[in-house]
Amino acid sequence: MRIGVPRETKDGERRVGIVPAGVRVLARAGHSIVIEHDAGHGSGFSDDDYASAGAKIVADAADVWQCPLIVKVKEVQRAEIPLLRPATTIFAFAQINRDPTLLAALLGSGVRVVAYETVRDARGALPLLAPMSRIAGRLAPLVGAEALQTDRGGNGTLLTGADGVEAARVVVIGAGNVGTEAARIAARLGCRVIVLSRGKRRLDALARTLAGEHLSVMTLQLGAASAKFEGAIGAADLLIGAVLEPGTLSPKLISRAALRGMRHGSAFVDVGIDQGGIAETSRMTTLSAPTYVAEGVVHYAAPNLPALVARTATFALAAATLPYVTALADAGVAGALDGDAGLAAGAMVWDGAITHGGLAADAGRQAVMAPWRRQPARVR
Repeated sequence: MRIGVPRETKDGERRVGIVPAGVRVLARAGHSIVIEHDAGHGSGFSDDDYASAGAKIVADAADVWQCPLIVKVKEVQRAEIPLLRPATTIFAFAQINRDPTLLAALLGSGVRVVAYETVRDARGALPLLAPMSRIAGRLAPLVGAEALQTDRGGNGTLLTGADGVEAARVVVIGAGNVGTEAARIAARLGCRVIVLSRGKRRLDALARTLAGEHLSVMTLQLGAASAKFEGAIGAADLLIGAVLEPGTLSPKLISRAALRGMRHGSAFVDVGIDQGGIAETSRMTTLSAPTYVAEGVVHYAAPNLPALVARTATFALAAATLPYVTALADAGVAGALDGDAGLAAGAMVWDGAITHGGLAADAGRQAVMAPWRRQPARVR
């Protein structure tokens, strides 16, 4: 199969879909890989690195999008929409739920989208989202520390504290991969950390894990309607939103009133902004202009935090996706989906139909289940 890897065009995005070692694996299996010029530059890979591994380097993105399988990182961008071709499969983070215009373009073009964020493994976990969630969680306290600086509109609180000055109070909402890593890093920095979640099992797992590392973190099982929930938010110097509902829009857990109760110049990092964010004040920013102030709180809401550490993030993501890319190329997309229910869980749209229940519910439409089973797998 011919596999195309375009250069990412989203603001600040420097990751790349496949690393040279992955190209070598795919080429040895008989597949052809077409890489757009400088696609790997932001992650430290040259065109020569890819060519030496067996890829063909092209200058025009349109040549990449002629391939039947496109492997990229971020969702289809507006400038890429004219390049979409019917029956092309895009394997990437899809992030369609929050963008009706993008959904309409994907459906109208007849492409097929298999989303990293909803692929599941045999245990029901999210193997392609998880490494990026962990990186985003580790970055959240660091970008939050930046948002607290006075040049960003923050109140000048130093996250670590200083001689005779207490460290910042960090409140993390969510106890999954993002929340665990955010709490871990904040605790290592000496912050006073509280993790809030509705799920007792995840809270208990987080507490056990961090206690085993001799890190002190308070956990509270609270609902968003609880007075204690709003009280905890109001006491935070840094608030980190770490809630994800895979394949559907994020729940709005934080009210304007709750944010208004925070000290002026406090900070809020909404890691779940990819799926719409968890606050009434959440709106997407970019890595080149990541912050804005609402209700007196500095919001950091860029959707691609791992791109700040593009080389590390690319290695982690490409290692996770390569087995799936190999399966899609070896068996053909339809055959690979038929053979792996977890991979099929990533299918969002197919030939003009929505194939994911969460996306269909958010869009107010009916989902068509597994339409690829009605046709033979095709390899071009």
